[in-house]
Amino acid sequence: MLYALARPLLFALDPETAHHVALKLSGLAAYLSSATPPCPVKAMGLEFPNPVGVAAGLDKQAEHVDALQALGFGFLELGGVTPRPQPGNPRPRLFRIPEAKALINRFGLNSVGIETFVSNLSRFRKSCVIGVNIGKNKDTPNENAAEDYAQCLEALYPHVDYVSLNVSSPNTPGLRDLQQIDVLVDLFRKIRNKREQLRDKHGRNVALALKIAPDLDDAAIRSIADIARRERMDGIIATNTTVARADVERYPNGMQAGGLSGAPLRERSTHVLRILSQELKKEIPLIGVGGILSGADAAEKLDAGASLVQIYTGLIYRGPELVSECISACRERSRTASSASR
Repeated sequence: MLYALARPLLFALDPETAHHVALKLSGLAAYLSSATPPCPVKAMGLEFPNPVGVAAGLDKQAEHVDALQALGFGFLELGGVTPRPQPGNPRPRLFRIPEAKALINRFGLNSVGIETFVSNLSRFRKSCVIGVNIGKNKDTPNENAAEDYAQCLEALYPHVDYVSLNVSSPNTPGLRDLQQIDVLVDLFRKIRNKREQLRDKHGRNVALALKIAPDLDDAAIRSIADIARRERMDGIIATNTTVARADVERYPNGMQAGGLSGAPLRERSTHVLRILSQELKKEIPLIGVGGILSGADAAEKLDAGASLVQIYTGLIYRGPELVSECISACRERSRTASSASR
């Protein structure tokens, strides 16, 4: 109810300004929200209070951890963060398409850099699983990308439960080339080796997940599933934003450059999830993200094979009530499945 009153005011602002204002107000929303019932899930060697998380991009700089935790999320994926600070693309770089319940962003991995990010994160006491999305700097050539990812992993290691390798943002030139099979295998092996060194040093494990694009063809998705199995990835996040525009091209801002998220992405991201699930047969946990604007959408991702789900654009259009709605839908689905198996 509170968000329904605030949304017209927020939508009167520039989208990026509204984004920051909404994050600052999320603490008040969390204070007024009712407690979410538990719905525990085990995945990637971790215990999640519930399967509903924040997708990367909402809290890029790790500045709003307390407020987001208080909204009831079972996990937060913060970032993306790069080793060195970078401003990203010039504004405007975030566009609403309310007719389609969608957003287009071309932030370009704007980042405060890993040093400031870790300083921000260390101020908070975590009450849920914390993940961080990591990427390479724009001016780092792909052949040196592993060094950027390794630098982020090392700095984050004592503070997080998992990291996701961002090889799928459409807003950093050449980044999606890291999804090519040979390149991806080489990158993941280097990061896994770095993780093994850090595991020995710190005496704890940090899970490694891969975030992939929705625009891969079915054969490429199956190849990534095969790599994930062979290289012992801890999880796959499906999916990032899309460069497709078929469902929004007729709307104002529908042809802006950048990655499209929200309702038009739901069907495609779920298709990717289903293929991964068919190939992996629960061997590797999957995180479903893309187009979740209702509890039914969250349950659909679980039905397609996800162990966990993430939301971002849905929060813009629905507000904090979406969190509890998704958790309730996941609990009901779990209860129904449990009853059916008896």
